[in-house]
This record gives sequence, C-alpha cells and structure tokens, in this order.
Amino acid sequence: MTFPAHRQPGASLLRGSGVEVGALHNPCPIPPGASVTYVDVITVETARELFPEIDPSHLVRPERIIDLDRDGLTYCADGQMDFVIMSHVLEHLSNPVKAIREAFRVLPIGGRLMVVVPDRDFTFDRRRALTPFEHLWSDFENHVTENADDHYIDFLSSAAPHVFADSAEKFAGHIRYSRLRKEHAHVWTSGSFREFLLKCIERLGYQAEPLYESLSDENGCEYCGVWERRG
Repeated sequence: MTFPAHRQPGASLLRGSGVEVGALHNPCPIPPGASVTYVDVITVETARELFPEIDPSHLVRPERIIDLDRDGLTYCADGQMDFVIMSHVLEHLSNPVKAIREAFRVLPIGGRLMVVVPDRDFTFDRRRALTPFEHLWSDFENHVTENADDHYIDFLSSAAPHVFADSAEKFAGHIRYSRLRKEHAHVWTSGSFREFLLKCIERLGYQAEPLYESLSDENGCEYCGVWERRG
C-alpha cells in the first residue's frame, strides 16, 4: 500500500526514537536519522489468517505484542519516546482515551504524536452515528478493556447489512469474526475527531499544539495530525 501523500508532511516532523502502534501493512516512513519500534496486538502469523485480503509480504513484523486497551504502553517509561504514531488504530480500540493518555505519558515536552483516523463519511461507516465524547470518556473512567457486541452489530449494520438475514448462529459468527479482526468500534468525522482530541488533552491535564493537520475536506478520507506536547 502506498503511503498517502497528505501524510508525508506530518511524517517529516518526526525526530529521534519512537514507536508505531498497529502499522500492519502500511508503516509510516521514518525520516533519516530517526528510529522506530513496531508494536501490535497480533503477530504477523495471526494477521495473515485474519486479513487474507492483505498481501502478506507487506505485513510489518511487530517487535512487541501489546494490547493497548489492557496494558497501554507500559513497557515505556514516562517521557521515554520522542514520537508515537497511531494510524488507523483508535477506531478499533475499546478505550481510545486511554490510548491518548498513554501516548502523551510516554512523550517528553516537545515529543510528538502522529494520529490518523478515517472519516466516517468516506468509509463503510457512513450510515453510523458518530461516537459521543461522553461515551468514550465513560469507558475510560470505567477502565473498559473490551468492546461490547453492540459496537460490532452497529459496524455490521453499515458495512454488511446483508448478514442480518442470516441465521442466529451464523450472525453470531459474524460478530465473533468482527471482534477478532477488531473492526471499527468507534466512528468520527475529521471535525468530530479533532474535538475529541482537544477534549481528551484538556481533561487528561496535558497541553499540546498541532504542528500539522490534514482534514478530510482536503484529503478526501481522514484526519491526519501531528501534535507536539507542550505540558
């Protein structure tokens, strides 16, 4: 998969040593002199089984297997990383707020978070309601570590409505498969995600400013931003 051109200016702002979560088959190109550790929730072998539509030769082999919902980036000390990349990750998680907190925790002042999420209106999620911030904040406060089935039922209602005509047993299998693939649990537009991120930063007690942003009205698909921690 070709790295989108509108992400390149953001990627060029990364410096030092960092981590990319969930690169799968489309890792972010790292500028010369920078280094990155790849982490994911599944191995390459599992990814090959769950995502047969992806050319296996393009899959990135993670150096660490972590469950961001359960464990965060606990292998990293506070302020240890110069940058964190989360591209098309947050929409799959049960606790996106926790992931944002972990990203800023491991960044020092001046550290940078590159975050990319798909815009609902340009995906198979276009029939779904936007995820309210208070729902996500409640999941954070209640230490949620796994998405309930209703998230995947909602996903299927938009992405594959024909499966609702299947038998109860077969439909349950669709939900299980969606869970294994960690299909989209939450949905945003570029604008609603930016609002979500701003509220997260404020409520979590951090200070950050965007160094680069590209929204879907420009790029036709997603929110892409690089935010620098200021406090």
